[in-house]
Amino acid sequence: MSPNAPQVPLPRQIPYIIANEGCERFSFYGMRNILTTFLATSMLLYLPEAERQGASKDVFHTFVIGVYFFPLLGGWLADRFFGKYHTILWLSLLYCAGHGMLAAFEDNRTGFYTGLALIALGSGGIKPLVASFMGDQFDQTNKHRAQVVFDAFYWIINFGSFFASLFMPILLRRYGAAVAFGVPGILMFIATFVFWLGRHRYVNVAPAPADPNSFLRVVRSALLAAPDVRGAAGIGQLGRGIAALGLLAAVASLACFGYVGIVSALCLALVFAIAGVGGGAWLALPAARARHGDEALVAVRGVLRVLVIFALVTPFWSLFDQKASTWVFQAGQMSKPSWFSPAQMQALNPALVMLLLPFNNLIAYPFFARRGVELTPLRKMTLGVMFAGLSWIAIGVMQVAIDGGAQLSIVWQLLPYALLTLGEVLVSATGLEFAYSQAPPSMKGAIMSFWNLAVTIGNLWVLLADTTIKQPAVLSQVAGTGLSPTAFLMFFSPALPCSRRWLFAPLRVAMSRSTTTAAGNRTQPRSDKTPHGEAS
Repeated sequence: MSPNAPQVPLPRQIPYIIANEGCERFSFYGMRNILTTFLATSMLLYLPEAERQGASKDVFHTFVIGVYFFPLLGGWLADRFFGKYHTILWLSLLYCAGHGMLAAFEDNRTGFYTGLALIALGSGGIKPLVASFMGDQFDQTNKHRAQVVFDAFYWIINFGSFFASLFMPILLRRYGAAVAFGVPGILMFIATFVFWLGRHRYVNVAPAPADPNSFLRVVRSALLAAPDVRGAAGIGQLGRGIAALGLLAAVASLACFGYVGIVSALCLALVFAIAGVGGGAWLALPAARARHGDEALVAVRGVLRVLVIFALVTPFWSLFDQKASTWVFQAGQMSKPSWFSPAQMQALNPALVMLLLPFNNLIAYPFFARRGVELTPLRKMTLGVMFAGLSWIAIGVMQVAIDGGAQLSIVWQLLPYALLTLGEVLVSATGLEFAYSQAPPSMKGAIMSFWNLAVTIGNLWVLLADTTIKQPAVLSQVAGTGLSPTAFLMFFSPALPCSRRWLFAPLRVAMSRSTTTAAGNRTQPRSDKTPHGEAS
């Protein structure tokens, strides 16, 4: 922004949206960060004690899978039918109902899990809408002030997350689940009410007609149309064959639900379908040229290249989201003050985010730049994944010590939290901005959808790893290592994303072919909390 730009007033409706976001994020992180503790100590008492923590992890990560899958539904409803305002409002009401069910059915599994499903639908459904709805409120006269507003938006999210993580575990321990889940429900109702109060002031962009050159339409044309380029028939046929194999693998994976569970089977089906259809479409794209033109084909290729990056980053999310499950359970085994709850350690994450982001932008990045070290987006993301892996190695070393009888202080967890959060700000804040720079404006919605699906798939890896480690043959192999199953998983989890050979080569190959499609393409997306780039 030019220093001479006029300081026009901010849109009067912006405070309603920021207040809504702060209350909503408090409600979400408040219930999310006590969920595994409640499940293991209350809801799942019917299970043998040795199985409760594993079962609570499965429920938690299944819930997170839903939260990051339902943005597809929310974005589709808003874009095609109801617009952003009405979609946010109606899904927020379902969100409130879900919180109410958690508080009312603290001792009823069916009612409680139904509440979790409604929260996943509500929270996930509004995730891609609130930030973009706030962007709709600016016009040419004040768009230069949008950055200030998005900074406030981001700050209030971390503010809400910090205090929710700090205080909700106290409410759970002192007053029980009904109060601990009821307070976030009240905050969500306040968020919805505040959002509704601004209804007469909002700028509402009407749903747009279907884009004839959307990502899915071009992919469908590529796979179904006859090639119109001489010599492309064989490549097009190969592309359709790869897509068909992916879909067959997706159907076959559904038959595995008895082994891995229905949620894992559905997610595996999604992975195979995306991989097969995406790979097949890459080869068959020339067949869509006659119908959609060269510009649309270049745009789709840009999205498909970015999918390679997202696929490589999915293990990061499997590491990151376990701080609310595996790390909480480890904290419960460590020495700590009697008033301190293991779940309260999660407050470190938003606190460190608010410190590390300005530190990186004002000190670290300029320091490296002055010394001629260029921290490109891919280098930042790779470093972020490696820092996350190091955090798990630290956690694993602590678990070995605990399994050996050592009494470790919970203060030791400061180190892995700092490493993981540093990895988060390098991966999440950088990753989505980089992805946006690689796709034209017409494909940015597709990019955001796939970004959220990357988190879904990351949590799928957690479910599959936990399912595999429970098999007798695997347990016998783990026993031979001298590690407990928990410690083994802690060391195994970072192995894949931290493999230099596995991570660097595909990134370089994919990006060596990548081009920035337009000069105005570098719109900086804002994230709801750097985790997962939740543009909620």
